[in-house]
Amino acid sequence: MTYIKDNKDKISSERASCISYNEDWVASLMKDCTLCPRKCHANRLAKACGFCGQDARLSAARAALHYWEEPCISGTHGSGTVFFSGCNLRCSFCQNYEIAHGKSSREISIRRLCEIFLELQDKGAHNINLVTPTHFIPQICVALQNAKALGLSVPVVYNTGCYESVASLKYLQGLVDIYLPDFKYHSGKLSQLLSQAPDYYTVASSALLEMYRQVNRPVFAPESGLMTRGIIVRHLLLPGQSKDSKKILRYLHEAYGNDIYVSIMNQYTPLKHIAGQPHLNRRITSAEYTRILSFAEAIGIENGFFQEGETADESFIPPFDYEGL
Repeated sequence: MTYIKDNKDKISSERASCISYNEDWVASLMKDCTLCPRKCHANRLAKACGFCGQDARLSAARAALHYWEEPCISGTHGSGTVFFSGCNLRCSFCQNYEIAHGKSSREISIRRLCEIFLELQDKGAHNINLVTPTHFIPQICVALQNAKALGLSVPVVYNTGCYESVASLKYLQGLVDIYLPDFKYHSGKLSQLLSQAPDYYTVASSALLEMYRQVNRPVFAPESGLMTRGIIVRHLLLPGQSKDSKKILRYLHEAYGNDIYVSIMNQYTPLKHIAGQPHLNRRITSAEYTRILSFAEAIGIENGFFQEGETADESFIPPFDYEGL
């Protein structure tokens, strides 16, 4: 379907007329929420909030072209990124603290989310990138189904902290093309300390297996080099946690070999809310990062991304100013 850019009212009306919501299904999952492994059983329909800090009202902080993802995601035109409010991990060192803790939040309808996906595609986005989406999976599924019926054709990226329920991930089969999970911790003590999730490694390992079952090995567009299907697992190095990082990288390589891509990141930025946590209140040194990259090469990781230069001096955190909502 071709959209005429100078006739927005007609376009919006035509899109809306094709939308059919499955409100009963969304409501059934919201009234006793077990979407994530925390299984809070919160009645989000009654405006109760689970660990994620969100009720049933869909909310976000930004929807815009984003240029700071891996090259095969951002490309030259940017990734059409929607930053959702709230988070089911809420890590103490969170790099997106404003949205994870709901400080930046604007309510939008499922219909509006569908329109946002199509608008981002019209702006030239290489893909639709769903950031911290776990607690809004039902609403997102409906919006994606409607958007695809109305002409959404770019790949959909699910950008997550990987603390995911396998049952909930199964709702996304056929809707998501690329999984972009963090793999944060191997140590249960560390995941409990920083994310109140002692079972993180077990949960994330099962979630990653389900993601792989759905999308399998990576596929790239031959002309552009952009990923159209597959998995990129991100690992953000934390200060003083090189041993945990090595265990994660070894696990990923032994389990998946070169069937996934691994993105090793040194962009950790100590934000003001962790000033009282000395073990987190510093950046990654170049020596730490070099040792981890050397380890990854030594164990045979070939399909990967690394960051050059002092990336912690750059801002990978956009302004959560409700652009595009």
